[in-house]
Amino acid sequence: MHRQAGAALHRWAGEGRATAVVRVLERHGFGTVEPGQLLAGTADGQRVGALLGGTLDEVALPLLASAVATPVTAEGHVAEPDAVAAGLACSGGARLLAHPVDTAAGAGLGEAVAGGIPAALASTADGAAVLVATGPALAEVQGTLGTAAADEAALDRLRRHLRRGATTTERLDAAGIEVLADLWVPVPSVLVVGGGDIGTALAAQAGLLGWPVRVETVRDAALAAVRQFGAADVLVLLDHGHEFDDVLIELLRSGRGFAGALGSRHTQSARRERLLAAGVTEAELARLHGPVGLDIGAASPAETAVSVVAEVITTRSGRSGAALGATGGRIGG
Repeated sequence: MHRQAGAALHRWAGEGRATAVVRVLERHGFGTVEPGQLLAGTADGQRVGALLGGTLDEVALPLLASAVATPVTAEGHVAEPDAVAAGLACSGGARLLAHPVDTAAGAGLGEAVAGGIPAALASTADGAAVLVATGPALAEVQGTLGTAAADEAALDRLRRHLRRGATTTERLDAAGIEVLADLWVPVPSVLVVGGGDIGTALAAQAGLLGWPVRVETVRDAALAAVRQFGAADVLVLLDHGHEFDDVLIELLRSGRGFAGALGSRHTQSARRERLLAAGVTEAELARLHGPVGLDIGAASPAETAVSVVAEVITTRSGRSGAALGATGGRIGG
């Protein structure tokens, strides 16, 4: 869901318009699909957002008019040529859930998404009950899934995803209630501290993912930047200068973001001793990824950048980083 969609939801709530959303309740095929997809609209025909590249619009759009009052589901299928033309990997089918979003929930959800603040939308699988949680810790909660136990179970799961900085869509059992939950986490920003070819390659690799990149080479500027970090943000320390220990200390103690540092094992060991001497605890040090990156045999700045970004994605998703052929379970995030 883009910030434009959030702004529309917030505006419609302020105008008192009856609003509904359409979400993907189940799907098969299509390959890897971006999580957090949402189509929203009003009874008088205003629309924002998209599902599955618009391939199911013939099914999804008519649902909005009726769903402003009553939840409804519908199924649709997409042939291979249409799916590929929309940027999807292959054909597939989906069951869509459309349900109303009341004014308070729409205002809270819309304001958070438009402002780049973490936001979650959870509903029972039949759309009859809706919960919205927003804020850096998803502490601002509106609505209910029906019971306090279900609310707490769903919120606990969403908050765990938030700590990993992962936008997600999933079905879950919340204290015996089947729930569809979407979490939208702001896009990570990457702070590269230090220069050189690896920094240039990191900026390019992050750019492919749509992650904004900031490069700093001065301690005070880097320190100010990490003090603004959110849960999803990433530090990659390239400079081995001791003066940048303060930057790591600030981030490790904050509990926010991803802290990574390049350097040989000797450099990592010496840095570790300095940080411990400065009062950093073992628990705080456990958050430091160093040497940062996955073991892919990187031999160039570009390959090193792939290695670093791969570890960030692995950490955010809670996956192992193993070869897909050696694992079971769902392939996509």
